[in-house]
Amino acid sequence: MDMTGLSTAAYIAASALFIRSLGGLSSPVTARAGNTQGMVGMALAVCATALLLPPAALPILAGVVVVGLGIGAVLAQRVAMTSMPQLVAILHSFVGLAAALVGYASQLGGEHPTGAEGVVHCCALYAGVFIGAVTFTGSVVAWGKLEGKIRSKPLMLPGRHALNLFLVIAVVAMAVPYAMDPANGMVYLLVMTAIGGFLGWHMVMAIGGADMPVVVSMLNSYSGWAAAADGFLLQNDLLIVTGALVGSSGAILSYIMCKAMARSFWSVILGGFGADEGAAPAKAAVGGPVGEPIATDVDTLVKELAGASSVIIVPGYGMAVAQAQHPVCALTKNLRARGVEVRFAIHPVAGRLPGHMNVLLAEANLPYDLVLEMDEINDDFDETDVVLVIGANDIVNPGALDDPSSPIYGMPVLHAWEAKRVVVFKRGKGAGYAGVENPLFLHECTRMLYGDAKKSVDALLAGLESG
Repeated sequence: MDMTGLSTAAYIAASALFIRSLGGLSSPVTARAGNTQGMVGMALAVCATALLLPPAALPILAGVVVVGLGIGAVLAQRVAMTSMPQLVAILHSFVGLAAALVGYASQLGGEHPTGAEGVVHCCALYAGVFIGAVTFTGSVVAWGKLEGKIRSKPLMLPGRHALNLFLVIAVVAMAVPYAMDPANGMVYLLVMTAIGGFLGWHMVMAIGGADMPVVVSMLNSYSGWAAAADGFLLQNDLLIVTGALVGSSGAILSYIMCKAMARSFWSVILGGFGADEGAAPAKAAVGGPVGEPIATDVDTLVKELAGASSVIIVPGYGMAVAQAQHPVCALTKNLRARGVEVRFAIHPVAGRLPGHMNVLLAEANLPYDLVLEMDEINDDFDETDVVLVIGANDIVNPGALDDPSSPIYGMPVLHAWEAKRVVVFKRGKGAGYAGVENPLFLHECTRMLYGDAKKSVDALLAGLESG
């Protein structure tokens, strides 16, 4: 039997399944099927790789696969949905580290082709190691910021842009002597790896916590391009295709998220937007609303919900932290049983990971037709009786539209303040993750319901059921 031909056929099938998987993940309705297709494709890829290995290497491959499956199974069971952004970030670091190690394995293997093939080999090795190093350290820092191990406030070193530019020029300059004599280029590779690791650390440290969703998406793209570079290095077509899919989809997602925040990709990378979570809110702009937010209580809100005909719920990361998605779903069912129209408004950058809120609501078995994107529902707020903002801040900030001094000025937001009543569920009076003043809290239609979101929603549900 021609193992090479069989392996090639399996690679083609796996590539097709990965493409279908990516398409399936674009919608909650088809996400489960997309995940299944991706897993089948990966199983095919591993089996196809096994066909090309000598018999002596198969036990090693089997052992590695079993260990990896075990770790993945444990993580799937133990990691909460609120920790998904951190998990994704740390998994990206593994991809970056693997890409760098593959490059070093090739360098130490002593195989350095000549001619055009040698140029491609050197470029792929050098680029794979560099992107892998940047991805590894950048992803570790992103994980630390999301996990709270590293403060979310950006690190603003003097002359940081000039430093980054100088280091990139140094990396490009070292590529020339390395390509001329790759067999003796280990020193250049080591220095370049150190510079790449520092660049990854420095760039993400200089990005504030408010931009972490874009950073996670960006690092996802980096990991894909690093894998594609390794595909050229190993002459593995499937790795090239898979890396290109991940790299391009991550880049597109980063662009979409930057557009949703009215920021350019470079403004995120070169910026420093963000503050310490829970810090005192920044001073309101001159001429803006002044005073103290007006608090409400559960009993008052129960009456308002019972008398409403339409309700929009705006979820944010605070809902994830409180693990309130299941009580929110139960509240939705109760209100709908009373004849109240209930819908969910999802902002593209709600949460700390693209699609974070959609995943949480799907986990709670909320009907997909109730979950609407910002562009689909923004015009309906002025016809809504009650808006419940659960753990969200920047995505409902009117300062993004009318306050040029606001750090998020120009960012498209949900127009919650146009409703008859807005109730903001908030743990305390400190600033949110981005540390940006929100005039919505002082709006005449707004009331604040302080406390744990899950407990507040449970109390609302109990009040509606007893009434």
